[in-house]
Amino acid sequence: MVVKFELSALKRTKWYEVLLRILFGGVATVATGMIAKSFGPIVGGLFLAFPAIFPASATLVEKHEKEKKQRAGMNGLARARSAVALEARGAAMGSIGLAVFALVAWKLLPRGPTWAAVAAAGLSWLTISISIWQIRRLIRGHQSSWSRSPRSS
Repeated sequence: MVVKFELSALKRTKWYEVLLRILFGGVATVATGMIAKSFGPIVGGLFLAFPAIFPASATLVEKHEKEKKQRAGMNGLARARSAVALEARGAAMGSIGLAVFALVAWKLLPRGPTWAAVAAAGLSWLTISISIWQIRRLIRGHQSSWSRSPRSS
């Protein structure tokens, strides 16, 4: 499966799908606020790394992939599952980056200017997220070459 950015996908998105994403995001935000109120801002901040719209996105990605394959006269279940799995991997990688953002911001905010802490945290998030994606691509490339090479005994 190739990951790509398609503006045409915005045309296929229905109003209720956007509303569903907003609803899931709001519920996750409220839950994070309740956790922060009960356990403090440090624990609550870690929960901000949860991709709030992932549950809605996963269901919508599955639905769109199935519909696309059904229009072509095929059963799209396997393709839909692969697409959701890819979405989940991306969300997990992004969550790790956001957790690093929270950690860096938490450590730097009391020690200097807010803009510098946010800039450093943002750069950390970007670096970690891209690094994780590149490492995944590198490992995946090696795995596919391993499976093609004959095993020596």
